[in-house]
Amino acid sequence: MEAYSGTGLDPASHAHRGRTPRNEVMFGPAGYAYVYFTYGMHWCMNVVCGVEGEASAVLLRAGSVVDGLDAARARRTAVRRDVDLARGPARLCSALGIDRTFYGTNLLDGRGPGLLVPPDGPVGEIVAGPRVGVTGAHDLPWRFWIAGDPTVSVYRRHVPRTRPSGKVL
Repeated sequence: MEAYSGTGLDPASHAHRGRTPRNEVMFGPAGYAYVYFTYGMHWCMNVVCGVEGEASAVLLRAGSVVDGLDAARARRTAVRRDVDLARGPARLCSALGIDRTFYGTNLLDGRGPGLLVPPDGPVGEIVAGPRVGVTGAHDLPWRFWIAGDPTVSVYRRHVPRTRPSGKVL
Protein backbone atom coordinates (compact mmCIF):
# COMPACT_ATOMS: atom_id res chain seq x y z
CA MET A 1 0.00 0.00 0.00
CA GLU A 2 0.99 3.62 -0.38
CA ALA A 3 0.01 6.44 1.95
CA TYR A 4 -1.27 9.80 0.70
CA SER A 5 -1.72 12.82 2.92
CA GLY A 6 -4.17 15.64 2.43
CA THR A 7 -4.56 19.24 1.45
CA GLY A 8 -1.32 21.13 0.88
CA LEU A 9 0.89 18.45 2.41
CA ASP A 10 1.41 15.90 -0.34
CA PRO A 11 1.54 17.01 -4.00
CA ALA A 12 0.91 13.41 -5.10
CA SER A 13 -2.41 13.25 -3.26
CA HIS A 14 -5.68 13.77 -5.13
CA ALA A 15 -6.67 16.01 -2.20
CA HIS A 16 -3.58 18.20 -2.39
CA ARG A 17 -5.47 21.19 -3.80
CA GLY A 18 -8.52 20.75 -1.61
CA ARG A 19 -11.91 19.09 -1.61
CA THR A 20 -13.58 18.34 -4.95
CA PRO A 21 -16.50 16.11 -5.98
CA ARG A 22 -13.93 13.52 -7.11
CA ASN A 23 -12.02 13.32 -3.80
CA GLU A 24 -14.84 14.10 -1.36
CA VAL A 25 -14.75 10.67 0.28
CA MET A 26 -11.03 11.09 1.13
CA PHE A 27 -12.00 13.61 3.81
CA GLY A 28 -13.49 10.86 5.97
CA PRO A 29 -14.70 9.13 7.87
CA ALA A 30 -12.10 6.36 7.81
CA GLY A 31 -12.85 2.94 6.34
CA TYR A 32 -14.48 4.04 3.09
CA ALA A 33 -13.34 3.26 -0.45
CA TYR A 34 -11.95 6.03 -2.63
CA VAL A 35 -12.05 4.59 -6.16
CA TYR A 36 -10.84 6.51 -9.18
CA PHE A 37 -10.16 5.98 -12.87
CA THR A 38 -6.60 6.56 -14.05
CA TYR A 39 -4.85 6.77 -17.41
CA GLY A 40 -8.26 6.48 -19.07
CA MET A 41 -8.33 2.70 -18.57
CA HIS A 42 -7.71 1.51 -14.99
CA TRP A 43 -9.55 1.61 -11.68
CA CYS A 44 -7.59 2.02 -8.45
CA MET A 45 -8.84 1.86 -4.87
CA ASN A 46 -7.70 3.62 -1.74
CA VAL A 47 -8.97 3.08 1.79
CA VAL A 48 -9.67 6.32 3.61
CA CYS A 49 -7.88 6.59 6.95
CA GLY A 50 -7.14 9.23 9.54
CA VAL A 51 -9.15 11.99 11.13
CA GLU A 52 -12.49 12.95 9.62
CA GLY A 53 -12.24 16.30 7.84
CA GLU A 54 -8.57 15.84 6.91
CA ALA A 55 -7.96 13.95 3.67
CA SER A 56 -5.80 10.85 3.84
CA ALA A 57 -5.91 7.44 2.27
CA VAL A 58 -3.82 4.40 1.42
CA LEU A 59 -3.65 3.03 -2.11
CA LEU A 60 -4.07 -0.74 -2.21
CA ARG A 61 -1.19 -1.87 -4.42
CA ALA A 62 -1.53 -5.66 -4.32
CA GLY A 63 -3.24 -8.58 -2.67
CA SER A 64 -3.98 -12.27 -2.72
CA VAL A 65 -7.28 -13.55 -4.03
CA VAL A 66 -8.57 -15.79 -1.23
CA ASP A 67 -12.15 -16.29 -2.41
CA GLY A 68 -13.72 -16.13 -5.87
CA LEU A 69 -10.58 -17.32 -7.63
CA ASP A 70 -12.52 -18.47 -10.71
CA ALA A 71 -14.15 -15.03 -11.08
CA ALA A 72 -10.78 -13.30 -10.71
CA ARG A 73 -9.26 -15.58 -13.35
CA ALA A 74 -12.17 -14.83 -15.69
CA ARG A 75 -11.59 -11.08 -15.25
CA ARG A 76 -7.83 -11.42 -15.85
CA THR A 77 -7.62 -14.03 -18.61
CA ALA A 78 -4.09 -13.12 -19.73
CA VAL A 79 -2.60 -13.91 -16.31
CA ARG A 80 -0.76 -17.22 -16.15
CA ARG A 81 -0.09 -17.45 -12.40
CA ASP A 82 -2.62 -16.86 -9.63
CA VAL A 83 -0.02 -14.89 -7.65
CA ASP A 84 -0.13 -12.27 -10.45
CA LEU A 85 -3.92 -11.82 -10.47
CA ALA A 86 -3.89 -8.84 -8.10
CA ARG A 87 -0.25 -7.77 -8.38
CA GLY A 88 -0.46 -3.99 -8.80
CA PRO A 89 -3.24 -1.50 -7.99
CA ALA A 90 -5.09 -1.67 -11.32
CA ARG A 91 -4.75 -5.45 -11.53
CA LEU A 92 -6.08 -5.79 -7.99
CA CYS A 93 -9.19 -3.80 -8.92
CA SER A 94 -9.64 -5.75 -12.12
CA ALA A 95 -9.30 -9.12 -10.37
CA LEU A 96 -11.78 -8.13 -7.66
CA GLY A 97 -14.22 -6.45 -10.04
CA ILE A 98 -13.77 -3.04 -8.39
CA ASP A 99 -15.03 -0.09 -10.41
CA ARG A 100 -16.74 3.30 -9.83
CA THR A 101 -19.69 1.61 -8.13
CA PHE A 102 -17.45 0.91 -5.10
CA TYR A 103 -16.71 4.62 -4.57
CA GLY A 104 -17.79 5.58 -1.06
CA THR A 105 -18.45 1.99 0.07
CA ASN A 106 -18.00 1.40 3.80
CA LEU A 107 -15.42 -1.38 3.96
CA LEU A 108 -15.66 -1.91 7.71
CA ASP A 109 -19.34 -2.19 8.60
CA GLY A 110 -19.76 -5.86 7.62
CA ARG A 111 -22.49 -4.99 5.09
CA GLY A 112 -20.08 -4.06 2.28
CA PRO A 113 -18.65 -6.28 -0.42
CA GLY A 114 -16.16 -8.11 1.85
CA LEU A 115 -13.19 -7.12 -0.28
CA LEU A 116 -10.65 -6.88 2.50
CA VAL A 117 -9.86 -9.86 4.68
CA PRO A 118 -7.33 -9.52 7.49
CA PRO A 119 -4.58 -12.15 7.62
CA ASP A 120 -5.07 -15.19 9.87
CA GLY A 121 -1.77 -14.75 11.69
CA PRO A 122 1.45 -12.77 11.72
CA VAL A 123 2.20 -11.12 8.40
CA GLY A 124 5.96 -10.88 8.61
CA GLU A 125 8.26 -7.91 8.37
CA ILE A 126 6.72 -4.67 7.11
CA VAL A 127 9.11 -2.75 4.88
CA ALA A 128 8.86 0.91 3.85
CA GLY A 129 10.24 2.69 0.82
CA PRO A 130 9.49 5.34 -1.80
CA ARG A 131 6.13 5.37 -3.56
CA VAL A 132 5.80 4.03 -7.11
CA GLY A 133 4.97 6.15 -10.16
CA VAL A 134 4.71 9.35 -8.13
CA THR A 135 6.21 12.51 -9.59
CA GLY A 136 5.55 14.79 -6.61
CA ALA A 137 7.07 13.80 -3.26
CA HIS A 138 8.36 10.56 -4.78
CA ASP A 139 11.12 10.16 -2.20
CA LEU A 140 8.79 9.93 0.80
CA PRO A 141 9.03 6.41 2.30
CA TRP A 142 5.24 6.00 2.24
CA ARG A 143 5.04 2.71 0.36
CA PHE A 144 4.62 -0.26 2.70
CA TRP A 145 4.72 -3.98 1.95
CA ILE A 146 5.32 -7.35 3.53
CA ALA A 147 8.91 -8.44 2.89
CA GLY A 148 9.02 -11.39 0.50
CA ASP A 149 5.31 -11.32 -0.36
CA PRO A 150 5.01 -12.68 -3.92
CA THR A 151 2.08 -10.38 -4.82
CA VAL A 152 4.06 -7.19 -4.27
CA SER A 153 4.91 -5.50 -7.56
CA VAL A 154 8.53 -4.70 -8.26
CA TYR A 155 9.69 -1.23 -7.25
CA ARG A 156 10.93 0.91 -10.12
CA ARG A 157 12.48 4.18 -9.08
CA HIS A 158 10.89 7.28 -10.60
CA VAL A 159 13.13 8.83 -13.23
CA PRO A 160 11.98 12.26 -14.44
CA ARG A 161 11.60 12.42 -18.20
CA THR A 162 13.44 15.20 -19.99
CA ARG A 163 13.06 16.91 -23.31
CA PRO A 164 15.95 17.04 -25.79
CA SER A 165 16.60 20.56 -24.45
CA GLY A 166 17.30 19.02 -21.03
CA LYS A 167 14.17 20.51 -19.48
CA VAL A 168 12.30 18.14 -17.10
CA LEU A 169 8.79 17.28 -18.26
